[in-house]
Amino acid sequence: MTAPTIKTPPEAFDFAVETLIIGAGACGLIAALAANEAGQEVLVIEADVVPSGSTALSAGLIPAAGTTMQQAAGIKDSPAQFAADIQAKAHQENNQALVDLLTQNAAPVIDWLTETHGLPFSLVDDFDYPGHSSRRMHGLPTRAGSELIDALRSAAERAGIDIICERRAETLYFADGSVHGIAAQRPDGGIETIGCDRLILACNGFGGNRALVSKHMPEIEDGLWFGHDGNRGEAVLWADQIGAATEHLGAYQGHGNVAHPHGILITWATITEGGVQVNAAGERFWNEAQGYSEAARAVLSQPDSEAYAIFDGRIAAIARQFEDFKRAEAQGAIKSAATLEDLALALGLPARTLCKTITDIPLDSTDRFGRTFGKSVLSPPFCGVRVTGALFHTQGGLRVDTSARVISKDGSSIPNLYAGGGAACGVSGSADSGYLSGNGLLAAAVLGRIAGSGTFS
Repeated sequence: MTAPTIKTPPEAFDFAVETLIIGAGACGLIAALAANEAGQEVLVIEADVVPSGSTALSAGLIPAAGTTMQQAAGIKDSPAQFAADIQAKAHQENNQALVDLLTQNAAPVIDWLTETHGLPFSLVDDFDYPGHSSRRMHGLPTRAGSELIDALRSAAERAGIDIICERRAETLYFADGSVHGIAAQRPDGGIETIGCDRLILACNGFGGNRALVSKHMPEIEDGLWFGHDGNRGEAVLWADQIGAATEHLGAYQGHGNVAHPHGILITWATITEGGVQVNAAGERFWNEAQGYSEAARAVLSQPDSEAYAIFDGRIAAIARQFEDFKRAEAQGAIKSAATLEDLALALGLPARTLCKTITDIPLDSTDRFGRTFGKSVLSPPFCGVRVTGALFHTQGGLRVDTSARVISKDGSSIPNLYAGGGAACGVSGSADSGYLSGNGLLAAAVLGRIAGSGTFS
């Protein structure tokens, strides 16, 4: 990997555009749609052969409060309540102005993508996500991030937006306090220089850079890397060289429910709807209600860094709305049995202990770990899957203002440099426990549109 560098601008660029966007994930494509709508000349460059990135690896769900879909479903919600949920999960560590910016603009972005660009969002209304006080997750029919990225790419193509793939940005041309352009490597190893009036960094975080992960979040460095290898941290590395401010570089989203060794995400609905996690001894070991990000460390702390999610047929029926879950079933990762004894045999767990663990789940009360259960008891057929903990993406990054402009260490804004999605500091606090479901795509969607709609200084 070539380390990203800063250089003074060349005398002439190979070509130039008005608005240049690095990264064709959710943030970059939404920024491109917004910039195009604002009448700007737009170019998106993408390191991959086709746009995919972290978005394609996610469930593609975006939380938003006050959308047309929520109102139609009779769900009472508000940006203020959404903001309160985010701050509660993050222990009040977030910049309130950024939280308010995201929560107040989330619903308009969902409605805009639906009504203007034809993305068929619908509300996830059959189970709750940890930390959210209302049902506010919006996703496309398959509940798969790959469908979201394909839909955004199609919308960009319909709008006539140029997307050039297999171009990795290596050099940022920066002088006199502003960006002048970049240099990108072609597949043949050649270099293209691209000038721009404004640059939007949508190149995600640094989860694929093991040195940065080890430096900023050593507690997860041994976890499975479930993000995109292209997330190498260019934005953070450039920030150090141009004097830009960064924040919460130890923040990340983990996930403790990844089928192992299959490497398939198992929706946390298997837990929130009444399922539990047990270790190789067949015993529960933590309060699963804390969330799936915290689950990564909890699972990695168990022998062989493994655990087992135990649920039932009722919960599996809810989980099947997710394409990943159906794929896990097709590959045999999900085991099902008429009795707990047979499920234990299928999973290689001690039957007596597993039976006692499930029998001991309290109904309509709180257990010794502090988790409160409802009235539904797990019943045949019983289901289970072996899982491990993983790092999905980093949440810290460049500090931005309410126009998505990058802020310098002296507190001033760099006039023509913007950041969004994983390249910008999100609203997940300083570690993993502050991550609220969907915050990564929330920041990508909202900051992407705001950055794209921005005016020149």
